[in-house]
Amino acid sequence: MTPLGDHAPVTAARLTASDVDRSDPGGRAWVERAVALVEADAHRSADTHLLVHPLPVEWGVDLYLKDESTHPTGSLKHRLARSLFLYALCSGQLHEGSTVVEASSGSTAVSEAYFARMLGLPFVAVMPATTSPEKIALIEFHGGRCHLVRDAGTVYDEARRIATDTGGHYLDQFTNAERATDWRGNNNIAESVFEQMGRERHPVPEWVVVGAGTGGTSATIGRYVRYRRLPTRLAVVDPEASAFFPGWRDADPATTGAGSRIEGIGRPRVEPSFVPTIVDRMIRVPDAASLAAMRHLERVTGRRAGASTGTNLWGAFRLVAEMVAAGRTGSVVTLLCDGGERYARTYYDDGWVAAQGLDLVPHTAVLEHFARTGEWVADGV
Repeated sequence: MTPLGDHAPVTAARLTASDVDRSDPGGRAWVERAVALVEADAHRSADTHLLVHPLPVEWGVDLYLKDESTHPTGSLKHRLARSLFLYALCSGQLHEGSTVVEASSGSTAVSEAYFARMLGLPFVAVMPATTSPEKIALIEFHGGRCHLVRDAGTVYDEARRIATDTGGHYLDQFTNAERATDWRGNNNIAESVFEQMGRERHPVPEWVVVGAGTGGTSATIGRYVRYRRLPTRLAVVDPEASAFFPGWRDADPATTGAGSRIEGIGRPRVEPSFVPTIVDRMIRVPDAASLAAMRHLERVTGRRAGASTGTNLWGAFRLVAEMVAAGRTGSVVTLLCDGGERYARTYYDDGWVAAQGLDLVPHTAVLEHFARTGEWVADGV
C-alpha cells in the first residue's frame, strides 16, 4: 500500500489500461491549505449579531433581525460564498490557478471575490448591467473583474462560457447553494439564530422570514427546523416580478418571471436550489413596499440596509400584525441582509426611485399605521 502523502509521479511505464493514478489532480496540498484558509475565516466571522427591532411591549410579540451586514464582505452572501468555495474545493472542482466565475447580481460576487483573492485565484463576475456601481466597485476592490450583460437572463450561459474559455470553474450559486451548505448545523445561519434566541422571552420563533434569492438560505432554515423538530414556520418573501412566488403557488418549477429591481433576491426563473416543499408560506412584496420598509428601518433604528432587508421586513411586519390581531404572543426573526451604503445612488436616491416609477407614499402610510397600532391595512397598495 502506498503511504498516505506519497505522491510520486506515475511514469509512462506504470500506466496501463487498468492503472491510472489520479490521486493528486489539482495539487492536494494546495487544496488542503485553501480549505484551511476558508475555514479560518469561518471561525473569525461566522457568528453575527441578533438585533431587537423596537415594538410596543404590550403587543407581546418580539421582532429580531439577524445582522448579516457585519460579515467581512458586508452581507449575508459571505456565508454562501464560503460554502460554495468549500464545496468546490472538497469536490475536486477548484484547483491552484483556476479562474473562478460566477453569475451574480452583486453581493455574492463581492464575497466570492474576497475568497478568490484569499486563495490567489482570478475571479470574474457576470452581472446585469443594472447592478449598483457601489457593488461593482467592491468586487473590483477585492481584485475581481466584472463582466456586464444587458439581459439579466443571459448571466448563466455567459458565466458557463467564460469558465469554459478560461479552463476555470463556474461556482453556480443558483444550483449549488442548497447542496453546499450543511443544513444540520456546523454553525450555519439557522443554528446561529436558534442558539442566540435561547435566552429571549420567546426563544423559539413562530416565524422565520427570508427572501428567495438562490433558495439556499430558505432551504437551510427549513430543513434545520425539521431536523431539530421545532414548531417554527418558514415564510419566504419575494419581489413583485420574480418567478419564485407564482412557481410555489402553482407548484410549477418551470414558471418564469422577470429580473428584479431588488438586488439579491427575486429571479427570472425558479432556481434549482429553491426547495418549495419546506416553505410554509410565501408573500409577494411590491418593490415600492420593499423600499418603504427599508427607509422605515432607518427612521426607527438609525440603521441603513438594502432593499432586500426591506422586503424581509414588510413580510415580518405583516406576520407580527397577524399575531397581534389573533392575541398570540411569540417572536419573529428575519434578516438584515446587507448595509445601505451600497445603494446610495439607487434605493436611497429619490431621483432614482422616481425614475423607476415607484411611489413609496402609500406603503409608508401602511408602515406608520402598523407602528402605531399593530394593525395591517395594506389592501389596495
